Amino acid sequence: MSDPSSPTPASKPQCDDALHELYHLLSGELDDAKREQITAHLDECAPCAEPYDFYAEVRRCLQVRCHDQAPAELLLRIQLAIQHEE
Repeated sequence: MSDPSSPTPASKPQCDDALHELYHLLSGELDDAKREQITAHLDECAPCAEPYDFYAEVRRCLQVRCHDQAPAELLLRIQLAIQHEE
């Protein structure tokens, strides 16, 4: 049985930071230093690696399966609306 007074992994500052940055890590928005910091943490912390693995798989599935294109009429309407705003 775990000690209820001990902090959970997600309550550690480095866990909070890693979990907060998951989206940015997956989308390639982090600089090299921050990416290395977060990936090093994920390599050592299974509770944080689990949501990363889940979101990475969701992202991979979306990239593989979602290839729909907007209809040409919609693209034209958007383009005209943008030109009208200028």
